[in-house]
Amino acid sequence: MANTTGPQMAFYGSGSGGISYGYPEGVSIVDFVRPEIKPYVHQHWYNHAPVNPMWHYLLGCIYLFLCIISIIGNGMVIYLFKKSKPLRTPANILVVNLALSDLIMMTTNVPFFTYNCFSGGIWMFSPQYCEIYACLGAITGVCSIWLLCFISFDRYNIICNGFNGPKLTTGKALLGCLVSWIIAVGCAIPPFFGWGRYVLEGILDSCSYDYLTQDFNVYTYNLFIFVFDYWLPAVVIIFSYAFIVKAIFAHEAAMRAQAKKMNVSTLRSNEADSQRAEIRIAKTALVNVSLWFICWTPYAIISLQGVMGDTSGITPLLSTLPALLAKSASCYNPFVYAISHPKYRLAITQYIPWFCVHETESKSSNDSQSTNTEAHDKA
Repeated sequence: MANTTGPQMAFYGSGSGGISYGYPEGVSIVDFVRPEIKPYVHQHWYNHAPVNPMWHYLLGCIYLFLCIISIIGNGMVIYLFKKSKPLRTPANILVVNLALSDLIMMTTNVPFFTYNCFSGGIWMFSPQYCEIYACLGAITGVCSIWLLCFISFDRYNIICNGFNGPKLTTGKALLGCLVSWIIAVGCAIPPFFGWGRYVLEGILDSCSYDYLTQDFNVYTYNLFIFVFDYWLPAVVIIFSYAFIVKAIFAHEAAMRAQAKKMNVSTLRSNEADSQRAEIRIAKTALVNVSLWFICWTPYAIISLQGVMGDTSGITPLLSTLPALLAKSASCYNPFVYAISHPKYRLAITQYIPWFCVHETESKSSNDSQSTNTEAHDKA
């Protein structure tokens, strides 16, 4: 006989032909939540039926996969930074802190989320840990965003200003990391003191900001988070990469003009072996900016929509998928900002040979090149 206790009871309804699959009419997604957890469930979710159980299992599997990729990628960045002395540069201090933040996000959120997914699709832990879970996700998410701002601005400074700009020293890099963590903690703890709130969200497997309650505290807190932790970083990142692309195009145009004056086809000895620099850098900038917006914009939009009082299109599943995209950033960050770099690949070849990366040091690395050309590789 089928077990008719617990959340799985709703999988069966009485039909004219006997047992039929599906949830009985009138069942709410909140009906399976334990009484002590219900104060952390917004009234909006009472209006929605449970999602198909398939989504819980599918999301659990996806999150496990992302967690494995994140642990491998970010763990490798941290390990190589520790093992390889050439990688211990000021710029890489920012990158390794980004890896640490992403690693903490995945290891403190994903195991609990997946456990809930495979345990009936409900929050299985205490109400207090719901707040801690959400706070840890907020700290690591905001910290990663601001570290990406500092990384973007550093690349802008290197490529656009060269030797004329202020150099990123170890002290400045450590200060940037400290500021990122302070901002993250400062933005995450107000809900514990009455400004904002952490609650269950979406399909009720996880906890996050309350962006549905229409009161002054929640409204002002979420607007502050949107402006300070999304809009402002977006402006910095767009500004940085837009000027990087502009500087690269200007530099390449100057080189072509100089080559024309000298009556030669190019000033580059290895032009035939590589893409034109402006195309390569433009692609890199486009990928960096696009990935950032793809991962963070959906969550920012749905949060802003809820804060503004338009909850008509916010369904349990719709609010869960943007959170998935945001957490997926911790998987691509180590590959976009570290492991794809030739110096990191050389370190992988030396210290992790079984990873099947066989990078050789470029012969042209000893050639005399312009400052801007050297900066291109750092982008």
